[in-house]
Amino acid sequence: MTPRKPPRSKAADPGPDVQTALLDLYAHLLSHADLRGAAGALARQTAMQFGYERVCIGFLRGDRVELIALSDGLPAASGSPLVERLTAALTEALDQRASVMLPESRSQAHPRITLAHRRLLEAEDGSAASVPIVAAGATVGALCAQRRGGAVIGPPDLEALEHLACLAGPALNLMRLNERPLRLVIRERVHQFWERLKQPERSGMRYALIGMAVLLAGMAAVPADVHVGGRARLEGAVQRVLVAPADGFLKRVHARPGDSVQAGQVLIEMAEQDLQLEKVRWQSQLAQFENAYSAANARADRAQLVINQSRIAEAEAQLELVEMKLVRGQIGAPFDGIVIQGDLSQTLGSPLQQGNELMTIAQRDQFRVIVEVDERDVAALRIGQSGSVALSALPWNSLAVRVKRITPIASALEGRNVFEVEAELLEKSAELRPGLQGNARIHVGRKPLLWSGSRRLIQGARMAWWEWFG
Repeated sequence: MTPRKPPRSKAADPGPDVQTALLDLYAHLLSHADLRGAAGALARQTAMQFGYERVCIGFLRGDRVELIALSDGLPAASGSPLVERLTAALTEALDQRASVMLPESRSQAHPRITLAHRRLLEAEDGSAASVPIVAAGATVGALCAQRRGGAVIGPPDLEALEHLACLAGPALNLMRLNERPLRLVIRERVHQFWERLKQPERSGMRYALIGMAVLLAGMAAVPADVHVGGRARLEGAVQRVLVAPADGFLKRVHARPGDSVQAGQVLIEMAEQDLQLEKVRWQSQLAQFENAYSAANARADRAQLVINQSRIAEAEAQLELVEMKLVRGQIGAPFDGIVIQGDLSQTLGSPLQQGNELMTIAQRDQFRVIVEVDERDVAALRIGQSGSVALSALPWNSLAVRVKRITPIASALEGRNVFEVEAELLEKSAELRPGLQGNARIHVGRKPLLWSGSRRLIQGARMAWWEWFG
């Protein structure tokens, strides 16, 4: 049964008393939040105020009418004779999209089919009238009222029922729509969309949807390489940090970041004036102790001989320590490489403390690539997987890499967790420099294109499902 807008009623406006009664009924309806409670209150109050023996309300559910309210409180079990007769009477009014009254009025312009109403009155003498309920231009339900004995439902009563249906119908229909299960709402929306799509003027949209479906099917069937990766930086395979060997002052610097150095080349010199003075002091004390030792030996003074011998050993040790500091004050390169960090040319004469980092040197021809991989992708990585890296300075020349080590601990970076993956370069280039940055991609297998494009969405949906439902 397809809902269709009924013809507009030509009934006159109700009188003031009827209007007051209709507004009172509408107020009773709105005092309930659910459909069955509101419909039941409306049916009971309508029967009381207008003197009806029974008032029932039914709504379309699919192609059938479902009885949802009875004013006399009789059991509305599905399949009972009373329910079947009432449902048939409501359906008769819905099928004709017009009000049906029995006995019929002589002033009625068009005759109505009243077979179901006659069957309803065969068991109970009296009169009956059914009025369709219209909402949003469609017939969605019906209202039926009965009187027994000699009380007849006349045209004024029918007009009042029609006004009641016009007033209360949209509110009841809105409650019905709000109580629908989600699956019915989705099915209705899909059906409405499909009906609109079948219209001739929407042929372009149909072809677009067919093309999209074919594209999605192709993406679900065609496999493609899957890559994971992230930002990458180039580091020397071996790096050394030069530190201050002792407290002192910076005297001279022979290299700056970017300079190539040779093994043993002096890069940093510390001020040695204090060490030279200390060396002279210990040399003087050593000479004094040696003279005292000779004098004690000449006097055969064994006690002074032992004391001076110990002082000589201490002076020699201190002198050796000072000479070692003088040698270490000239800091040299541990191997051939390039200075990548530590510009000390503007800090000459500044004080240094033992252990201060002064300069970093990396090898020139051996590099490693550090790739920052998101925590959502690290599970797909394995040692030995191959990939490529494109550096910002050399975007036209991607270099092959192979995963060598996966750091087991994540670090926070810009609001996300990343794992540092170490990869070795399988190619060499004279243009490479430590510190270059770019992007790396590691090949982790083959999956359909549709999966590759939607894996982030799938991962997010899985996490949301776990958070909501466990």
